[in-house]
Amino acid sequence: MPDFITQRFNDYKALDKKGKMIWWRDFFVRNAIYIIILMLVIYVQYFSIVNNFANQFLSFNSLVDIMNRASSSMFLALGVGGIIVLTGTDLSAGRIMGLTAVISASLLQNPVDVFPARMFPDMGTPPIILVMVLVMIIGALIGVFNGFFVSKFKLHPFIVTLSTMIILNGVVLWYLQLGANAGGPISGLTAQYGEFVRGTVQIFGTPVPFFVFYAIIATAIMWFVWNKTTLGKNMYAVGANPEAANVSGISVKWTTISIFAIAGALYGFSGFVEAARVGSNGPNTGVMAELDAIAACVIGGVSFSGGVGKISGIVTGVILLQIISVALQWLGVSSDVRLMITGAIILAAVAIDMQKNLAKK
Repeated sequence: MPDFITQRFNDYKALDKKGKMIWWRDFFVRNAIYIIILMLVIYVQYFSIVNNFANQFLSFNSLVDIMNRASSSMFLALGVGGIIVLTGTDLSAGRIMGLTAVISASLLQNPVDVFPARMFPDMGTPPIILVMVLVMIIGALIGVFNGFFVSKFKLHPFIVTLSTMIILNGVVLWYLQLGANAGGPISGLTAQYGEFVRGTVQIFGTPVPFFVFYAIIATAIMWFVWNKTTLGKNMYAVGANPEAANVSGISVKWTTISIFAIAGALYGFSGFVEAARVGSNGPNTGVMAELDAIAACVIGGVSFSGGVGKISGIVTGVILLQIISVALQWLGVSSDVRLMITGAIILAAVAIDMQKNLAKK
């Protein structure tokens, strides 16, 4: 048995009856969401067996489906997570994703002789990589815009990103009015674009899309940024205590802008992936996508009090949130009720996080 487990066990045995009761109370409070999710998984597995479903909930195919869903949500969560570490949030994430999705789709449609409803019929189809870089730059610039107003004018990220979200709602609607297919959904994407995102690799006979591997790469890069770079260390310092960070020589302004810019680039890449993943894009693409991202982060232990959070926690939160979503679908719960439950999870996770912080004090 590892030494730290042995030490904790000995510490627990040393407690009196009241101390043990407090220990168990704190344990259930800290892990309430995980316990609820575990109970839900057990129930859904039992439900699938009793009803003789062709595939059981804990089958390999079901787990791959959960990973696919988690991967498509991972990019937003990785971006939002850094902003939460800075004691902020980003309500514009879904709209940045939506804008970059419609831009990606409009530039990578089939030629007009193949798809007459092409948005820009007289324009050639640019290279896929060029479009990917373009939308990531657009996302990063919007992130810089958010970060500038947060750091320069000391505005709360909630207000800044709410304003940006509203602005981008208008920008998306304006963009969709351009071109020959004004106002219509943008579809008819090139096969190469679809293959770049939705192409698959067979693993144990089950197709795994390329975007799953893109999510793994993005996670690895962000882990490196958070844990092995000066920017990552500065991010934690600014999130924990911006005044102390400023006194120690850290530029709070540029750290904040940089984290928002990286988040924006991730949202842009998310839009690029989402456009090809769904195939048809319109004004509702990305709407409320930031809800799942924020929920995943708080479930994964990224604290709104600032300076606390890990990439591994974000990954865990994204996967757990998708497990909840898939489990509720297996139980036949409607989409509106699933949204209510997601909102309740965010509220519960933040409440638990605040209780943890109060306990530390």
